[in-house]
Amino acid sequence: MPASARRPIIAANWKLHKTVAEAQQFVTDFLRLCPDTDTVEVVLAPPFTALAPLGERLRATALSLAAQDVFWIDEGAYTGEVSAPLLADVGCTYVIVGHSERRQYFGETDEAVGKKVEAVLRAGLRPIVCVGESLAQRQAGQTFAVVAQQVERGLAACTAASAAQVVIAYEPVWAIGTGVTATPAQAQEVHRHIRTLLARRWGEAVAEAVRIQYGGSVKPDNIAALMAEADIDGALVGGASLDAASFAAIVRRGGKGS
Repeated sequence: MPASARRPIIAANWKLHKTVAEAQQFVTDFLRLCPDTDTVEVVLAPPFTALAPLGERLRATALSLAAQDVFWIDEGAYTGEVSAPLLADVGCTYVIVGHSERRQYFGETDEAVGKKVEAVLRAGLRPIVCVGESLAQRQAGQTFAVVAQQVERGLAACTAASAAQVVIAYEPVWAIGTGVTATPAQAQEVHRHIRTLLARRWGEAVAEAVRIQYGGSVKPDNIAALMAEADIDGALVGGASLDAASFAAIVRRGGKGS
């Protein structure tokens, strides 16, 4: 599948921001600023508290809903956890898995990411699997090895059919929230590496079908250059997604060939 056949996917990761009212107002403002999203799939990932009301709101729109995390067991005595079936119940289509902040602050391992990916797919949802190296790992020349391990362990339980449902987000840790963005060439190099890994494991057809996002200080003024690269199929946007006008500009400029 040529890059032009992969529909770009741009997701807003609001992290620990926005009340229910603020989330609802964002949707109103965004749809006014960006009423036509046919060429780009737009995904909103609010805090857990806003998922159910936003799920109701988005049903009449073309926007998709994502959760920022998930537990890998469907039901049981696990106080404080939220399972994939519960996320599906409130209207989620996607789940972000393995974000570097989950790895850094909560000790999430590649093996835990793999369990979460399996649970998300089992519930009929689609995981957005985050991978990326630290600054020290990049400086040590370990980028390809680190990303390969994260992809292989995170997708360990996938078949060819389920792997094709996965979205991968390459987020170099050194670029998240720092204002520093990987150059389009740096990002493309790793995206191509990821697609090569997928081809080796599941074949060219799967590798060409999987969408690979870039994340890390994405803004309206750099999205077009990133999206011009052959293997960059979208963006996972943090800080710049909190403002409706900023995120609308990213979406408008984020289509291939735009």
